[in-house]
Amino acid sequence: MAICEISGKGKMYGHNVSFSQHKTRKVFKPNVQKKTLVVDGKKVKMNVATSTLRTLKKKGLIK
Repeated sequence: MAICEISGKGKMYGHNVSFSQHKTRKVFKPNVQKKTLVVDGKKVKMNVATSTLRTLKKKGLIK
């Protein structure tokens, strides 16, 4: 459930870096929530990243 169905955001890979510069693998996951949105007059449950919800609200596409 870590993929946004609108923007396509998914997990990214990187490193945890300690003070001694020792690097260990890390996975960065987007904040994905299951939301009910109205699409073409129908209610649809979608997995959407919270950053995508903010953008849609800013553009005035959802209330």
